[in-house]
Amino acid sequence: MTAADRQRAAADQLAGLQADREALADRILQPWWYDVALGLLLFGFLASYAFDSPWVTVPAFVLFAAGLGALVAAYRRITGVWIGTPTRAMVLWGGIVLVVLVPALVLAEAYDQRWAMVVAGAVLGVTVGVLSRVWMRAYVAELRSPR
Repeated sequence: MTAADRQRAAADQLAGLQADREALADRILQPWWYDVALGLLLFGFLASYAFDSPWVTVPAFVLFAAGLGALVAAYRRITGVWIGTPTRAMVLWGGIVLVVLVPALVLAEAYDQRWAMVVAGAVLGVTVGVLSRVWMRAYVAELRSPR
């Protein structure tokens, strides 16, 4: 095999890899309802704390966990893969959760202002839905970009 043949073969392999990346990018973006459901599940669970009753919070947690499991299963069925969340996104999410949830918990527990958990649930529910969509669109764009 000549040097030119090896270069052509390498170029063909790189083109094949890029085509595979673009094909993956075409199928991994979750449907719009996925982000909405994720946000609603989180909102429902956090807002359940406003009732100050384990008879509400425990079933809300079970529903939240079952809903997350159903979302994961649906995503895998639709796309055929599972995409993990990058560390940077998880650190950002953790910071947002601390900034929103800690004051809400202090208001709810120390000052009996249970409504703060509904507000925190709404803020975090919208945030997780938006971040999920933004992160996945960025990942899709990265897959489409030539290397």
